[in-house]
Amino acid sequence: MDERAGKTAGRAARLFPGGGDVLRMGMGGIPIQRLDARGSDRVLEKAIAAGINFFDTARGYTDSESKFGRVLPRYRGQVLIASKSFSRGAAAILRDIETSLRDLHCDHIDVYQCHNVASEADLEKVLAPDGAVAGMLEAQAQGKIGHIGLSGHKPRILALALERFAFATIQVPANFMETEAMRDLIPAAQRQGVGVIAMKPMGGGNIRETVLNFRFIFNQGIDVAIPGMDTEQQVAENVAALDDLSPLNAEETARLQAERERLGDRFCRRCEYCMPCPQGLPIPFLHVLRNYYFLYGLKDWALERLGGLASTYKDCVACGECVGKCPYHLDMPAIFRETWEKMQADRAGRA
Repeated sequence: MDERAGKTAGRAARLFPGGGDVLRMGMGGIPIQRLDARGSDRVLEKAIAAGINFFDTARGYTDSESKFGRVLPRYRGQVLIASKSFSRGAAAILRDIETSLRDLHCDHIDVYQCHNVASEADLEKVLAPDGAVAGMLEAQAQGKIGHIGLSGHKPRILALALERFAFATIQVPANFMETEAMRDLIPAAQRQGVGVIAMKPMGGGNIRETVLNFRFIFNQGIDVAIPGMDTEQQVAENVAALDDLSPLNAEETARLQAERERLGDRFCRRCEYCMPCPQGLPIPFLHVLRNYYFLYGLKDWALERLGGLASTYKDCVACGECVGKCPYHLDMPAIFRETWEKMQADRAGRA
């Protein structure tokens, strides 16, 4: 184990000074958007019953805050709620905080974050005298938010941010496929007492060696992981992963390396920032079907679901809008064109 990882992880962590312990398995608020109100209620109740007490959502996640707000206020004394905003100015983020409070049905939010700060110019905006951080400090003084956090997909930018402002938490992609933050950013955060939240801990659902993956990231300085969950089974499986957080041995590390080679570097994390598509393509779901067809061998299953879609790979017009919005700059038009051509060739070969 890397010396920087410290001691073997435990089931709970202190995310920020003065706060209570959180179960290291939190819950992200993206997949719950796909559920109706009754379904989201069941998943949230299951999560709370399983001991999950850190819940992360965002203004940009359509009705996620409202769905959290249906259940979490009943357990307000035992859960921490985090949300975030893309607004970069003080006045705009203050309006967003008020909306978040209303939709979450609570009088304060434990952690409010600047959402996806992606460049130095972006960082300058949020740290400007009239920037988002100034607005968050005002809301904090009013008791509307507890701690100020920062999320982003680029560790270098988050490292610069920690040099400029005393953020309480950072949220960054972390899984065995995405380890950039583990080299410098996470050790720096640990030295400063900054809580580390792992987004995309399962690579957007692409990672199949889930237990080994969780053991890996929790031995790299992660305080809490926030996989998205939209079934009660996912809740149970993810919390059960905390039963063994021992460091990986050589054979287990080799299994993760094989998984890395299988996935490559062109996989969708299903963050849904690319949506909506002007042509109506369900972009994240098309990536899922691509994986099921080529990686998992469930070709008939994938084709059946493709047949039920109004728009698929062949309908992409390569406008490039999704590429500009993707935090990982995936070339969706090229991937979809290649996927369609390979599917057609494969189907012709099977005929």
